[in-house]
Amino acid sequence: MRCTRRAIDLTFGRESSPLRHVQRLIVSSLLLCVAVLALPGCGERPEPAAAADEHFLDLDSATVRLATDRDTVVLALELAITTDQQRLGLMERRHLPERAGMLFVYDSVQPPETGFWMYRTRIPLDIAFLDSAGVMLSTRAMVPCTATIPQGCPTYPAETPYRYALEVNAGALKRWGAEVGVARLLVRDLPPRRANAARSEPRR
Repeated sequence: MRCTRRAIDLTFGRESSPLRHVQRLIVSSLLLCVAVLALPGCGERPEPAAAADEHFLDLDSATVRLATDRDTVVLALELAITTDQQRLGLMERRHLPERAGMLFVYDSVQPPETGFWMYRTRIPLDIAFLDSAGVMLSTRAMVPCTATIPQGCPTYPAETPYRYALEVNAGALKRWGAEVGVARLLVRDLPPRRANAARSEPRR
């Protein structure tokens, strides 16, 4: 928001002494400072996290349940469906709410040797690889990569065929009690696929 100074009109008697003139200047300055400080948004700047979390692509979203052996966690997920969306992923995000994440949705089962990397990803993440029914088959803990080129970042392979990949905050899967072979993302909660969605392929 652009800050503007609001003009203040002060009316004094026409006859004044030098002392009275100095007093008027002091009072005018104080009132001007108060008026400027009172303007909403003056001096405020977006937090770096908010600026860095701008989305460069439109993403569908869905509320999806994750069932574990002790609880059902309701997640707010962004859906990476197209190739461009999957390549971008969570790059440059500085913050992810506790029960939020990104779900990579593929048109077909992906081979186990494919994986993900953390190039230009600024926050640590857990990733879970899921089968067509949403059952968690394997997980990886991924850390941000500081390399300046993608080839300098390690790859985190799935080591199992998968149809979905779920990225959430580091440690979230453990906090929710989501265990391999037990936890299941209820993929029936997902909206119907868009008819014009591009064919998917692993982004990393």
